Amino acid sequence: MEFMLDTVNLKEIEKWAAILPLAGVTSNPSIVKKEGNIDFFEQARKIREIIGEKSSFHAQVVAADVKGIIKDAHKLRNELGGNLYIKIPVSAAGLAAMKELKKQGFNITATAIYSLFQGLLAIEADADYLAPYYNRMENLNTDSEIVITQLVQAIQNKGSSTKILAASFKNVAQMNKALTAGAHAVTASGAVYESGLENPSIQKAVDDFTADWKETQGRNYI
Repeated sequence: MEFMLDTVNLKEIEKWAAILPLAGVTSNPSIVKKEGNIDFFEQARKIREIIGEKSSFHAQVVAADVKGIIKDAHKLRNELGGNLYIKIPVSAAGLAAMKELKKQGFNITATAIYSLFQGLLAIEADADYLAPYYNRMENLNTDSEIVITQLVQAIQNKGSSTKILAASFKNVAQMNKALTAGAHAVTASGAVYESGLENPSIQKAVDDFTADWKETQGRNYI
């Protein structure tokens, strides 16, 4: 399983890089907007310094036409290089651009997936990752678990190396369901990860262990 962080906030990345087995950082224009008036490429380079070259960085194109998407992809690779994945929405233009960019050696994350059909087409376009939007699909009365399960089966049937990078989570329960359904990776905000570790029972267990040790051994640390 791969756990990724869906943010470009440097403090959040520094915090969670020290906690998680962080496989990568994902971004999109809306996430970048949350940080205000920043230089994206400068920010991305700082992220690289934090996570290292072994962790992947996923950056999204802005253009909506084939030529524009390809141009954006080259700009991203020229500026950032390294372990980079180009995020491309699965539209007609996006699929055409993916096919061309794969010929040119690009790593591709097919994003904005709301349906099984989109995912199947992205597999055939040899996308490296598929990013189905878990919570957004649920909001559209689509069973996200079934979509992920079916995509996993399609990948296995084809013998493809494509991985499912599930995204768009509002809570840890959704992440658990996505991973149980067979997703190879998940990406979420720091707040979602935080919620998964905030269970008061966890802290109580830690406090009880410390108190019991201190009572018998007379000190807080081994």
